[in-house]
Amino acid sequence: MALTLAEAAKLSNDLLLQGVVETIVKDSPILQRLPFVEIAGNGLTYNQEKTLPDVDFYDVGDTWDESTPTFEQKTANLKIMGGDADVDNFLKSTRSNVQDLEAAVIELKAKALKNKFEEIFVYGDATSSPKQFDGLKKLIDTATAGDQVIPMGATGATLTLAKLDEVIDVVKGGKPDMLLMSRRSRRKLNALVRAAGGMMDTDRDDWGNFIQFWNGIPVGVNDWILDTHTLADSVETGTTGGTCSTIYALQFGEGALCGLTSPGHLTVEPVGSLETKDATRTRVKWYVSLALFSSVKAAALIGVQD
Repeated sequence: MALTLAEAAKLSNDLLLQGVVETIVKDSPILQRLPFVEIAGNGLTYNQEKTLPDVDFYDVGDTWDESTPTFEQKTANLKIMGGDADVDNFLKSTRSNVQDLEAAVIELKAKALKNKFEEIFVYGDATSSPKQFDGLKKLIDTATAGDQVIPMGATGATLTLAKLDEVIDVVKGGKPDMLLMSRRSRRKLNALVRAAGGMMDTDRDDWGNFIQFWNGIPVGVNDWILDTHTLADSVETGTTGGTCSTIYALQFGEGALCGLTSPGHLTVEPVGSLETKDATRTRVKWYVSLALFSSVKAAALIGVQD
């Protein structure tokens, strides 16, 4: 069963863990909605759905044609993510009269973990950086022309609402659960809607944050999506030196885009007193990865210019 990080934290009696999860989830549209599947072992090998089998109509006595679906075998290995938070015992004893110093340090470590996850969620590449898991750019493969990669033009072009609808439509099996983009792309989307005489629908999420919707789909902002991509012949050729960005249309779930985690999800581990200095250490760690079970459940609009 797939659970979001926030729902999994509810099953824990660890108040410190619940506080850490709330800290990282409330500011992350990805972690608010991305479900995670607990897996046994250090990785998961799965068959990614590529094409469906053919079906046809036949007359009586016709010879029936056989066709089979096609799959591509993928492997997603859990990666070790986390960091240590040390609190000096002297400062904890003498400077915690206004704010709990230990809680503040752990909260900042949790926010750093959230930032790193959101970065690797987009740009992770286990081939060039084996300690990372593959992110969206690698899973959708924006450097290769395909049905799930929609270019704004050969070298990029200004965003249009028609192209945004096009990338939504190539996500099959229902609407995407999120449109993930940079802040620049969201500003451009807002400008396009206002120029057409409309306004983006807005609502509040479970944490009180305002969230916008396009065509009923939540718009999520990722501060790590670059606006400096380069394009050539309608495919991405680099992440620096250009003026292009990418908008991702994502469907979440066990048969779509899903996180992978070890049993227990994110953990907060009190390491205790350190031997070489007068301090107490807490370790925030997560064995995590990402899997795209069906290629038609995610798409990328590349070459988005301002």
